[in-house]
Amino acid sequence: MNEKAERLRQARINAGYRFASDAANALGIVASTYRAHENGQNEFDFAEAKIYARKFNVDPVWLMGDPAGAETGEPIPIPKPAEVDLPNAEVGAKVVGKGKKIPVFGQAVGGVDGEFLMNGTVLDEVLAPPILSDISGAYAVSISGDSMSPRYEDGEVCFVDPSRRVRKGDYVIAQIRLEEGGAPLAYVKKFIRHNSSELVLEQFNPQKELRFEAHTVHSVHYIALAGNA
Repeated sequence: MNEKAERLRQARINAGYRFASDAANALGIVASTYRAHENGQNEFDFAEAKIYARKFNVDPVWLMGDPAGAETGEPIPIPKPAEVDLPNAEVGAKVVGKGKKIPVFGQAVGGVDGEFLMNGTVLDEVLAPPILSDISGAYAVSISGDSMSPRYEDGEVCFVDPSRRVRKGDYVIAQIRLEEGGAPLAYVKKFIRHNSSELVLEQFNPQKELRFEAHTVHSVHYIALAGNA
């Protein structure tokens, strides 16, 4: 260990840092970099000496090994911390209101493919999630059965955005009117395609495609998110 390294070690110990790693943490530098300076493996320059000297309260000239420098323990001026403005954040007023509620449609028991009558019967009302709070006509549906498991489980609530354009791969609720004048059946499925001749949806459990003639399709709406309401 050279003289500079030994002086650095002494200054660190005298400053109350038992281990080199403690000093490195206090300095905000990598421990291996500091150790290399203290054990003489790497030299440190005057700019680095000033940083060490400020933290260990010694003279940087003395750390560099200049015999004309001050002795260990001689205090040097420590810069005052920069003045920081007082926090100006304020606690706002309590938010008032319960938010927008939307209806939940569905049935306690669904059909073979999880379908249910979309006849306007409301099971419940729930708070709209933020992404639907400003959407006119937003609603929710309750999943019946496990036809879309594991994506959607029985009893989950799907939140629907009727204004968003549906694309391939989206999850949707499709309303199909099989009888003229009858209530539409609602299906929660994965969207494949919809053209002038047919609507094609994908079901997971059991795996299959559902096809409906285009003239029976009442609506196909985008499912924005789902979960337990």
